[in-house]
Amino acid sequence: MLQREPPPALRPFVRTLWAGEPVAGGPAFRERVLPTGRMHLVFRSSAHPLRILDDPQDRRVNSFGHAIVGGARAGAYLREVFPGGASVGAELHAGACMALFGLPADVLAERHTPLEDLWRVEAMHACDRIFSARGAVAQLDAFADILAARLPHVHGLHPAVAAALAGFRESRDVQAMVAASGYSHRHFIAVFERETGLTPKRFCRVQRFRKLLADAATHPALSWTNLALAHGYSDQSHFNREFRAFAGITPGEYRRAAPRYPHHVALA
Repeated sequence: MLQREPPPALRPFVRTLWAGEPVAGGPAFRERVLPTGRMHLVFRSSAHPLRILDDPQDRRVNSFGHAIVGGARAGAYLREVFPGGASVGAELHAGACMALFGLPADVLAERHTPLEDLWRVEAMHACDRIFSARGAVAQLDAFADILAARLPHVHGLHPAVAAALAGFRESRDVQAMVAASGYSHRHFIAVFERETGLTPKRFCRVQRFRKLLADAATHPALSWTNLALAHGYSDQSHFNREFRAFAGITPGEYRRAAPRYPHHVALA
């Protein structure tokens, strides 16, 4: 997978741009995608649209097309993966939802939305423009240009949310962020959820889980107990509950699956 930092004009809204390698030939398979707490926008060149399942054994699938907005999530979802085809995508910062799609982030949270529902015919034009470019680098350039072209019509991230996101890099003290904002607790929560798609507490929990998965991938010899303590879980049962709530599987099941990417776990 090719990852690239966005150009300066996009950095307030886009965390990273990426171009995925086509899946090697073979049968389709299913995987569990774990939450990151952030929104994603993905374009796919595959003959198959994004297909989401309600249950690992369920033969029924929900189809979402070839250009999809993935709302911020605090839970895993299941999808089918087909060989062939390329994809490009962006992981978005808080505030990008209103900037790029004209909606509060909580409206699109915990679900997938076909981009054509938001951009109408421009979604198809964007997909054609991206995949008519030759090679992953050129496709990412086209993608960045498409995103940048939508930004003159938008406003920046709410200052209280921007300050809280910066503060949450060092602390998960939601009450301190509420006090620093000068707003009432209820109003701060509403503003934060509108910009990010998640409440402050849920956002912090998912980010802690995300950092733990990154450390688990970097240090595979570390036990779950040591990782849990390092990331501030109060005890093993607390860690196990959180892991199951976000991943839908236990830590042991996750490690036995040995995922190639921390947030993508192939189903047996």
